[in-house]
Amino acid sequence: MEVTRERAWETLTRYTKSEPLRRHALAVEACVGFYAREHDADEELWRAVALLHDFDYEMHPTLDRHPQDGAPILRDEGWPEEVVEAVLSHAEHLELPRDTPLKRTLFACDELAGFVHACGLVRPDGIETLEPKSVKKKLKQPSFAAGVHRDEVYAGAELLGLELDDHIRNVVAAMRPIAPELGLHTG
Repeated sequence: MEVTRERAWETLTRYTKSEPLRRHALAVEACVGFYAREHDADEELWRAVALLHDFDYEMHPTLDRHPQDGAPILRDEGWPEEVVEAVLSHAEHLELPRDTPLKRTLFACDELAGFVHACGLVRPDGIETLEPKSVKKKLKQPSFAAGVHRDEVYAGAELLGLELDDHIRNVVAAMRPIAPELGLHTG
C-alpha cells in the first residue's frame, strides 16, 4: 500500500469527528512536515504518520487503550509496519524506542504543537507574533493548557538535539501558514 497524506487524512477523518482533534492532527502534521524537509526525509510518510498519531483517540481516550488499541486497525487497513510503529512510539507510557528521526520528531512535535496552539488561542493575533519567550512563560504556568505534559515538551527538544527556543521557533513557523485551518486569528 502506498503511504500518502490523502490516505492518512481519510483514515483520520473516518475515526475522528472532533474538530479540535482534527486540528491537533493538522498542527502536528505541519510541524513534522517542517522537520521532514529539514532532514530531507520522505515528507509524505512523515506527514501521514503525524496525521494518524491520534486517529483512535476518540475511541480510545485512555492510556490503557491509546494508541495500542488503534494499531490493529491500522494494520487491518494495510498501513505498513513503519507507520504503525511510529504511531505507537509517540506514546510515552508504551516506553518504545524512538530509534528513527521520524519517531523522535513525532514525539517532539506532539505536545509542543498542542501547547503552541493553546498559546495562539489566547492571543489577539494568534501565533503571528508568538515568540519562544512567551511560550516558555506559559509553560511555567501549570494551569495553562494543563493537559500538556511539560516534561515531554522539554524531552522532545532534547531528543532532537535542539535548544527549546529553536524548537519552539520551528513549531511556530510550521504552524503559521495553516493558522486559519487551526482556528487561530491571523492578525
